[in-house]
Parts: sequence; C-alpha cells; structure tokens
Amino acid sequence: MFHQSYNIAQNRPISLCFLEEVLLYPNMEWSPFPKVKFINVISKCNNLSISGPDHILWSHLKILIKDNKYIMNFVNIANSYINLNYSPSHFKKSISIIILKPNKSSYNTSKTFWPIVLLNTVGKLIKKVISNRIQVYSIVSNLYI
Repeated sequence: MFHQSYNIAQNRPISLCFLEEVLLYPNMEWSPFPKVKFINVISKCNNLSISGPDHILWSHLKILIKDNKYIMNFVNIANSYINLNYSPSHFKKSISIIILKPNKSSYNTSKTFWPIVLLNTVGKLIKKVISNRIQVYSIVSNLYI
C-alpha cells in the first residue's frame, strides 16, 4: 500500500528546459559564510522537533552556538561543503517513520497514516543557511524561475 502511494512518480519524465534560462546568467562569486547566519538560523528553529539519525536536537545546537569554537566548526564545515563541491553522506542520512492519524475508525488505508522523514539536524542547519544564501543571490540577480 505505501509502496504504491509514494513511488507513483518514479518513472515519469522530467523537463529540464528551465535550466537553459539559468545558464544565461553570469556566475557569481560565493563568499564564505559568517557565523551570524548560523546563529540566526539556529535561534529561529523549534526546540520541540524530533532528532534525526545524528540524535542532535535544535536545543542542543542552541547551547553549542554560545561557544565560538563550536559555531566556527559549523561555519567551516559549510564553507568546505561549498568549496569542495561535496556533500558528506552523513548529512544525507534520514529515518522514515509512520505515524497514525488520530481519531480514525479504521487504519487499513494509506490516508490514515502520516509518513515523516527525520533528517540529520546538522545537515538541515547547513542546508538552511545555503538556502537562505541562494534566495538572497536570486533576488540580487533578478533570477526568478
């Protein structure tokens, strides 16, 4: 039942024509991340989230950012992520869990379940900071797709 519900789009064709327009824009220099970007992202995150495969909660990161040594390690990892053009497999690991929707009379259809993917928290942090940077770059470049 779940296999049919979540793998429907597996063999559908993908149109990449939008990339032709992106290639017309000039390359921009990627500047290193400042630590304040990480502090801002971490401070906005909800403490009530469930940990992923790294078993790190946002509340743990909120404690770690108080020490400059730890926040600079996150900054260095993210800058290396970009400079090496490499995303470590550790940050791509996830755990999928299925949660029952409450107050259902029967649980024999896929609509009565919520699939939730728990991602690596440090990987999410880095992706959020990169995503924020890409949003800013796209606005500055007038790049709207």
